[in-house]
Amino acid sequence: MDLKYVSLGLNAAVKEVGVFILSQRKGFKEESVSSKSFNQLVSYVDKEAEQMLVDVLQQLVPEAGFLTEEKTRTDQTEGLIWIIDPLDGTTNFIHGLPVYSVSVALANGTDLLCAAVYEINHDELFYAVKNRGAFLNGEPIRVKQTSVLNDTLMATGFPYYDFADLSRYISVLTYLMRNTRGLRRMGSAAVDLAYVACGRFDGFFELGLSAWDVAAGALLVAEAGGKVTDFTGRENFIHGRSIVAASSAIHAQLGSLIKQEFGD
Repeated sequence: MDLKYVSLGLNAAVKEVGVFILSQRKGFKEESVSSKSFNQLVSYVDKEAEQMLVDVLQQLVPEAGFLTEEKTRTDQTEGLIWIIDPLDGTTNFIHGLPVYSVSVALANGTDLLCAAVYEINHDELFYAVKNRGAFLNGEPIRVKQTSVLNDTLMATGFPYYDFADLSRYISVLTYLMRNTRGLRRMGSAAVDLAYVACGRFDGFFELGLSAWDVAAGALLVAEAGGKVTDFTGRENFIHGRSIVAASSAIHAQLGSLIKQEFGD
């Protein structure tokens, strides 16, 4: 399989779907929104965007299965799989907040091979191929090499449906509020990770995420020279529902703080 060819096809697909999503935002009505569960919203835009991606990607790599947020295909977690979030930041989209993205990765099991995150409103295409670097609109990107936590700008996401670890999460947030330049909550984990990869954020951490939220962005960070783990410091960030991403120096400090609260 020629990953460079696959990456080119993936990039074209996510941009096409991004154009569709943006076209649907004008005149969008909240009456078309439904709830999958508490605070997990979906609209026809998510479903149609996912179907568009599946139609193209199954032709691009016919032997690959799918792991998709909106379940347009039966989920597969082993072998060659496309991991798809057709609209990461659905709540932002619904409310007209212009931070949402298309996020897709190709993996062999948990080995990430290529990825693309298209930040729709700024027309920014982030993409990466394993061992070949990460790029933004064709230009190479690298994580920021800040080494002091006090000089960092961090990104995170707040728990919005599972509040079991809320007190521990707030403890981490409290420390970072006092010991960084600030915290941002964009509402799209794929965008957060892309921004870490290109140096806009120094680090990102979040709990309660799914594979389609993080797979593409994780490869971006890794190929941009960063480190990605779960909250325990291991590499189970795709299916382990937690992620820490940053440069090596900041990851060591941020990861240590998180492990103090969440343990092993």
